[in-house]
Amino acid sequence: MTAGPATTLVRGRLMWFVDEPATAGAAAVRYVEDGAIHIEDGIIREAGEAGLILSALPSGTEIVDHRPHLVLPGLIDPHLHLPQTQVIASPAKDLLDWLNRYTFVEEQRYGDPEIAAAGARFLIDELLRNGTTTAAVYCSVHPASAEAFFAESERRNTRMAAGKVMMDRNAPDALCDSAETGYRESKALAERWHRRRRQIYAITPRFAPTSTEAQLKAAGALAAELPDCPIQTHLAESASEIALVAELYPWATDYTDVYDRFGLLRPGAMLGHSIHLTGRERARLAETRSAAIFCPTSNLFLGSGLFDLAAMRDISPALAMGIATDIGGGTSYSMLQTAAAAHQVLALQGQRLAPFDAFHLMTRGNARAMRLDGCVGSLEPGSEADLVVLDARATPAMARRMARAETLEEELSILMMMGDDRAVATTYVMGERVK
Repeated sequence: MTAGPATTLVRGRLMWFVDEPATAGAAAVRYVEDGAIHIEDGIIREAGEAGLILSALPSGTEIVDHRPHLVLPGLIDPHLHLPQTQVIASPAKDLLDWLNRYTFVEEQRYGDPEIAAAGARFLIDELLRNGTTTAAVYCSVHPASAEAFFAESERRNTRMAAGKVMMDRNAPDALCDSAETGYRESKALAERWHRRRRQIYAITPRFAPTSTEAQLKAAGALAAELPDCPIQTHLAESASEIALVAELYPWATDYTDVYDRFGLLRPGAMLGHSIHLTGRERARLAETRSAAIFCPTSNLFLGSGLFDLAAMRDISPALAMGIATDIGGGTSYSMLQTAAAAHQVLALQGQRLAPFDAFHLMTRGNARAMRLDGCVGSLEPGSEADLVVLDARATPAMARRMARAETLEEELSILMMMGDDRAVATTYVMGERVK
C-alpha cells in the first residue's frame, strides 16, 4: 500500500447513522446529497455539505470525486473464520456433520505459518474487495494462525479483531489445546497484539461443546484480566448442538447460562447465531449488554434455523445485535448479499428488515456489537476514515431498476437485494484507496 497525502477530501453522496432507525426513525440517518469528507492523517475531521467544506480546504488537498455514488462508513463483519475459506459450500447434513467432515480437517493445516499467511492475505483481499474494512475473525487453535492474520492486517493498516480458538475436547487431537495452554497462548497473543496500531485481540473459546469447564473457567479468568478485549463464541446455532451442551453441562439452566457462569457475557461479547434462545436467554443477553450476531447465509446453508429479530427487539430495543457472513458456513463474503439473506429469513417469519435497518446493522450496529462505536462505522468527526463507495448501477440489471427508483430507501433496497462485490466501486482504509 502506498502512502497517500496527509489531507484528502472525498466527495459524493454521504450516508451514515447516529442512532437506531428501528427506534429513532428518520432522525437516525444523516444524508448529504452533495457531501464531502475531509480526512487528515486517516481521521475524519469533518463530513457535511461539500460547498462549506471546500471553501475552507487547506491548499494541496487531494480531492477525489465519487459522485453520483453513495459514500458510507466501511462495512463491518463481526463473525467469520480465517481457516474456512476453502471449505465454503461443502455439503453436509447439519452443523456438527459439517464441522467434523470438513472444517476440523481444514483447520489442522493452519498450524503451518505459510498456509496461515496465505489464508490471511486472501481473506483480507476478499473483505476489502467487498467493502468490508473491519471484521471479527476466528483463527485456528494454533497461535501461528493468529500471528499470521494480525501481521497481514497490520501491514494493510486495517482495523481487525481476531483470536486463536480455544478448544480442548470434541475435536481431533491436532486441534486441541488445554485449559492451561489455551489461556497462556491467548494471553501472550493479547499482550503482543491487542491495541497495537489498529489490531484488537478477541478472547475466542470456540463454543461450549469443544471446551471443558476448566477451559471456560480459564477463558473467564482471561476475560477478567483483559476487560478491554472483546469475546467471541457461538451460541444456540442448531438443535443438535443445544442437546450436546445440555448433556455436557447438566447443571446449566440453558446454553446461555454456561457462558454466564464463567464470566463470558459482557459488552463486547459477540454470540454468533443466537437462533434457538428462550426469553430468559434473550433477557440475559440484554442485561449483560452482550451482542447477538445474525448469520443468515450460514443458517440457511446448514439448515440451522431462522433468527428471530422481532423476539430480540421485544426483549429490549437496546439489545446489541449484529449481522455477519460467518465465512465459511456462510456462503458469501459480501455484506450486501448477507443482508439480502437476512431480509429473506425474516420475511419467512412475517418480519421485515427495512433497508435503513440493514445498512445501520452493517455499519454503526456492527461497530456497537464489537464495542468499536466512535471508532469505526460512522462518518462523525474523529472516526477513522474507513469508507466504502457503492454504485447502485453497477450491473445492467441494477441500472435498469435504478432508472425507476425515486427514493434513497429504494436505492438502498436495490443495493441490498441485487448488489455484491461489483457494487463496491472503491474501498478506503484510513483515507487510502485500497480497491
